[in-house]
Amino acid sequence: MRRKVLFAVVGVMALVVGSVVASYAYDLRKAYGRVQGTSTVLRSTNGDIEYTTGGSGIPVLVIHGAGGGFDQGQLLVEALLGDEFRWIAPSRFGYLNSSLPPGATWDDQADAYVRLLDHLDIERVAVVALSQGGASGLLLAASHPERVASLTCLSCGVVASNSVAQTSANANGDLLRNVFAHDYTYWPIAKFFRRQLLGVLGASDSVIATLTPEAQALAARLIHEMNPAAPRASGVVFDNTATLPGPRIASITAPTLIVHATDDLLQLYHNAEYAAATIPGARLRRFDTGGHLVVVVQRDAVGAAVRAHIRDSWGTSVIRAAPPHEIPDTNRCNADVTRVGCEATRQ
Repeated sequence: MRRKVLFAVVGVMALVVGSVVASYAYDLRKAYGRVQGTSTVLRSTNGDIEYTTGGSGIPVLVIHGAGGGFDQGQLLVEALLGDEFRWIAPSRFGYLNSSLPPGATWDDQADAYVRLLDHLDIERVAVVALSQGGASGLLLAASHPERVASLTCLSCGVVASNSVAQTSANANGDLLRNVFAHDYTYWPIAKFFRRQLLGVLGASDSVIATLTPEAQALAARLIHEMNPAAPRASGVVFDNTATLPGPRIASITAPTLIVHATDDLLQLYHNAEYAAATIPGARLRRFDTGGHLVVVVQRDAVGAAVRAHIRDSWGTSVIRAAPPHEIPDTNRCNADVTRVGCEATRQ
């Protein structure tokens, strides 16, 4: 009798393990398929720069957050911008098919954006940056003011802090770095422990508990589409080790909108307060709830504010001449452009 029970238990366990393994293989196959063959890679002196673009109208550079890539940029476009603008969504350093140059800095990333804009023959853009994408977006506006018509920071990291709350947020960042290290570490957590992962991503229990069905669906998609994790791992490490811009943002002259929730547990609200107080003329749109998922929880209000800011700022921003050492090299490099997943290459 005991032997039969043991065999039954082993059989059930084998079925469960087999089912999980099959689900893992299926999901990862779909995830890799989703990000292959749908972007373009620019071979440049700044390394490989992956991007995708679409739409028409005012050009908007959409900079993804930690764990993202060009695909997260596309999701931001869909959620907040709609089809009103011409959007460009790059993968930042170390994400998907973008290089992570040795010794890279946020300044290097900002220069890479300039190289991409040169390649696309775009003189100026509105910049919309999410979370950890904020550092390079802020430095793009500070170092290349002639290229930035407006800047929108969505729950962005701006300045370091030694507070107890920041220590807790940093611990979550370190945990995310480990979670994103491999496909086999991220996938099961995203699949079976989504609520806990949302907590690590900066949403409180109360925020998670009050998500509407629409917000739940968008949050689930955000988490699901961070698969595959392995091609994003080096980017996540870079995000957690590079130095935030801090006081350097005082030189920004582009019209700036800061969007942040006071209950953000990952990028703490002091980042928004600091940016609003340091960037001349910056406007702060504060939300009392939403956590680090404020663009999900407050999607309609955030989207309306972002679109209005882009439209109202276009053509009205003051362009400050960059100091001589900041003027970008506008000479076009002979870069190869490769369609990801294809063999064809054009000069």
